[in-house]
Amino acid sequence: MVKKKPILILLYFIFFTQSLNLKCNASDINISAKSAILMCADSNSIIWAKDEHRKLPIASTTKIMTSILTIEQIEACGNSEIEITDEMVRVEGTSMGLMPKDVVTLESLVKGMLLCSGNDAANAASIAVSGEKEKFIDLMNDKAKQIGMLNTRFVTPSGLDQGDHHSTAYDMALLGSYAMENESFANIASKKSMKVEFISPNKTVNFKNHNKLLRLYEGCIGIKTGFTKAAGRCLVSCAQKNGVRLVAVTLNAPSDWDDHMKLYDYGFENTISKTFDDQNINLTIKVDNSDTDTLELNSSTWFSKTFKKGDENKVIREIELPEFCQAPIQKGQIIGKVNYHINGKIIGSNDLTASKNIEAKPIHNFWSKVSDFFKGLFN
Repeated sequence: MVKKKPILILLYFIFFTQSLNLKCNASDINISAKSAILMCADSNSIIWAKDEHRKLPIASTTKIMTSILTIEQIEACGNSEIEITDEMVRVEGTSMGLMPKDVVTLESLVKGMLLCSGNDAANAASIAVSGEKEKFIDLMNDKAKQIGMLNTRFVTPSGLDQGDHHSTAYDMALLGSYAMENESFANIASKKSMKVEFISPNKTVNFKNHNKLLRLYEGCIGIKTGFTKAAGRCLVSCAQKNGVRLVAVTLNAPSDWDDHMKLYDYGFENTISKTFDDQNINLTIKVDNSDTDTLELNSSTWFSKTFKKGDENKVIREIELPEFCQAPIQKGQIIGKVNYHINGKIIGSNDLTASKNIEAKPIHNFWSKVSDFFKGLFN
């Protein structure tokens, strides 16, 4: 509450409010979404949330999962050329313009999913990667569990309303954070437009990204929009400033662009980066099978994470070491780790390594002792 005295302060406030850069408080954020979250991408620290575990339809933000799985297939097996079939394009809604007998690469399908939200691209990718759509959906749900998405069920690769296809703002923020760690995914999702090459027929098509936040908010670097009548407007986005990367999710949000800009303005004011450095650590461990009893351990690694202010103090440090180590040991050999976790999830680790070489004791079995005895007789 502003005091009436001195009056000059009030006058200053009246005349210069328009030019002040006033900080946004969490209670001041008015979000149109039924469910929303703002999360630090590297630590999963929650900065702001509204009913973030509510299960809701997610429309074409589903294609984040379809795209990252397709990219991981490319990384494992190469950028295959795909001949489009009738089954692949037998899907309603938004399209990248695929026709039966067209030939495109898997990467082109990813571009079609992430930029113009092609349902045909998602359908084609699911069949190309797994042979049939149903197997790909199993892959989607398995990957969701691996990422930590515990309240998500994928039914389609595109996000069209079908069955009990749902997720939560929290789960989608985990997925968005995971996907943006992939350089290929991040590169495509960040583009305002891209040219996509068709192999057959030989043509180039320019796709404009549906994610207007790339143009509306400085620092926005992705990722995916979505809309169906049942889901409403859905948006998963990512923004980065001064090394801080945040992910925002809104589900069923009539004013999603404004929602995300409000969240990011608040988020970048209320996050802090912390470095976890164990280079000054001083630890020893018992050594077995050696003339040396103990070994000193070093650490030469460090990492930084971003948190909502205050959450950096909730991180727990835990040293992971065996009871003893077995010679021979090489200098620099990893013996243990220093793990850092918050809310039961490891956010990073530093290696604990051997400070020197340690030789193993010579092996003296029965026959070597007999040999040594006779050698001694003749010396």
